[in-house]
Amino acid sequence: MSDKMQNLLVRTASGVVLLGVVLAAAFTGYCGFSALLMLITIVGVWEFYQLALAKGVVPQRCMGLIASLLLFGASYCALESVVGGRGVGMLGFALALLLVTVIALIFFVEVFRNKENPLLNIATTIMGVAYVALPMSLMLFIPELLSPGTWNPWIFLFYLFLVWGNDVFAYLVGISIGRHKMSPRLSPKKSWEGFFGGLIGSLAMGAFGAFVVEGSYIMWIGLAFVVSLSSVLGDLVESMFKRDAGVKDSGNFIPGHGGMLDRFDAFILSAPMAFLYLLIIYLIELI
Repeated sequence: MSDKMQNLLVRTASGVVLLGVVLAAAFTGYCGFSALLMLITIVGVWEFYQLALAKGVVPQRCMGLIASLLLFGASYCALESVVGGRGVGMLGFALALLLVTVIALIFFVEVFRNKENPLLNIATTIMGVAYVALPMSLMLFIPELLSPGTWNPWIFLFYLFLVWGNDVFAYLVGISIGRHKMSPRLSPKKSWEGFFGGLIGSLAMGAFGAFVVEGSYIMWIGLAFVVSLSSVLGDLVESMFKRDAGVKDSGNFIPGHGGMLDRFDAFILSAPMAFLYLLIIYLIELI
């Protein structure tokens, strides 16, 4: 068996497993969904710090992971207080206080590490939390904003499909008629034709999602537009980090696909923008 065929089989098997994990997360409710996001957070933050190490920066990986988990935990408690009506508000408040304490400790620890480039070390440690953990924490609230008070697995899945639809259509259009490069330095294969093809694909998926979940077409198509634009930027940002670090993939967590960031980089910037868009829609409806 050739190496190319073997790689294809590994990639296909990993893709099937990944799809199974996503479906299991969707159909087991908020607990499974939250567990998936927490896994992405832990692995993603670690991979980000590995990219920093490749550049000669030495972030405080353990402190960054602790801060990331505290941020995610505080967000989950806030969600449970709103959605489940459970009395975990004080726990969330305590986790938020611990998060502030850990952020302060990052500065204290750096004083005694005796590492070069302390400014970069501290900045990169905190950036890992902001770049990965914050978007995943905000993503916790997206299904609730799309379907207040109830868990609908198709809501979560169609949000994912908006991003994946953009990727698939961008790829198909790009390899077919792509001529004008979007960012040759960061991602030589991306073209403006592919970009607009992905946008159309995402908008079509938004309209289909509205039909399936019986939601607002205007809201879903608007969400698709926001997600499409921000997901492309998220992909380019991760490509920028990898190129700067001189690596092809962010890791090897998913055999044949690369690292966790390689598979979920589009969500890192699309999740905050989607959260902001849906929050504005939600507040407008309350007025």
